[in-house]
Amino acid sequence: MNKQAKKSGTGTTDLTRGNEWKLLLWYCLPIFGSAMVQQLYSLVDLLVVGNFAANSNLAVNAVGNATTIVNILLAFALGANAGCSVTVAKYFGAKNHLKVRETVNTAVVTFSAMCALSMVLGFAFGDLSMDALSVDDSYRADCLTYLYVYAGSLPFVFLYNTGCGICSAMGDSKTPFIFLVVSSLLNVALDLLFVCVFHWDVAGAAWATFISQAISAVLTAVVLAAKLKKLPSEQPPRRFVKDICRDLVITSVPVILQNAFVSVGNFFVSKRINDIGIDATTGFTAAFKLVSMANVGVSQMTSGLANFCSQNKAVGEYRRIVKGFAVVLVYCLITNAVFMTAFISAPQFFTKLFVDADKLTAAALDYSCNFIVIVSSFLPVVCVKIVCDGAVRGCGGNLGFTISTFTDLILRVAFVYILTTPMGFAGVSWAWAIGWAIGAVVAVSFFFAIPCLRGVFFKNHTPKPQLR
Repeated sequence: MNKQAKKSGTGTTDLTRGNEWKLLLWYCLPIFGSAMVQQLYSLVDLLVVGNFAANSNLAVNAVGNATTIVNILLAFALGANAGCSVTVAKYFGAKNHLKVRETVNTAVVTFSAMCALSMVLGFAFGDLSMDALSVDDSYRADCLTYLYVYAGSLPFVFLYNTGCGICSAMGDSKTPFIFLVVSSLLNVALDLLFVCVFHWDVAGAAWATFISQAISAVLTAVVLAAKLKKLPSEQPPRRFVKDICRDLVITSVPVILQNAFVSVGNFFVSKRINDIGIDATTGFTAAFKLVSMANVGVSQMTSGLANFCSQNKAVGEYRRIVKGFAVVLVYCLITNAVFMTAFISAPQFFTKLFVDADKLTAAALDYSCNFIVIVSSFLPVVCVKIVCDGAVRGCGGNLGFTISTFTDLILRVAFVYILTTPMGFAGVSWAWAIGWAIGAVVAVSFFFAIPCLRGVFFKNHTPKPQLR
């Protein structure tokens, strides 16, 4: 197939046509860039407070522990992104513009309720979460401040993620990226202003993030509204459709559970690390942010793959799905190889980016380097898992996606508690490696079991297009 990808007047792209290598490169690059820029929000917070706050090592610990709780709340927002993305992609691929607009309307109602729930949880269980994490009193107040400010910004986080998912599903991955870059540059400027000039330390980093996320969310929403108005529709879209709400929930829940369970797992891991000592907390916070940056980028690229699979499944282009999977896998392996090489080559350099070298203890540096070197060596392995999960989710295999994720998570948390007793902090690093390796095997198994692709993998099976 050598058809050209069709670009409409709305700035959207038909992912069922065109050369897979070129199409997915230009489609996934902005998605990858958006993930990297989003990571910069928290990375910049750590960089600034780690180098310019009055007590930099304690400030790093405060932001790191608060982020552990924030990520649990963000699970709902990331689920909103995934739910909108796959559902809209299905209807957009089938050229059903009325359903696209009804999906957006229904998503606004559905995910507003999720947002309200997330905010209530954030404000209600702040103190309890600090106790459960065994947060040291020396940075507990700063940790709570960061958590509460971030919880207040959740409406903007939901708005941006929902809008981003819809734009990406319609083939426009550039618009959210551009707005996110603008707000990230503003975040850097505000971080420096609030922390270095006003000396608000952790609170300053939190408010800088709040303001920046609000701006990116509003800009994305305005442009998305304009795009939707240009979609032709035979009749006015309904404001809420129960069947679409059900589809959104079914699609979102596995991603919400994935991110929530991963975050809860990281919660228990953080508690175990906090019990080891403040140096372990400092070292893990810096190292974990680095490794997460590599995986978040790949994970978001496979969100693009999920959209690609969903659009092509809607029109029965099953061989194209397999080609797209192979293309994205190659791109992601190259990306993770770059991160792996950089991290393993200079673990001390990257650790010292986050904490003032004069205030970084030798023990904290050793802990960070241990985690970076061991876990980064397994980045290609988890890359295979993440890409397989993306294809499975895009083809409607939510159960397989969920099982794969939980296998990885449960093993990681279990082995952290098992291995840290005989091995100390090194047990944390090897727990990650073991969880990723076994999770990858499970994910590959579910990929080859995707029902609609059996006609590609096995010649005696020919599925039919599943239009809705």
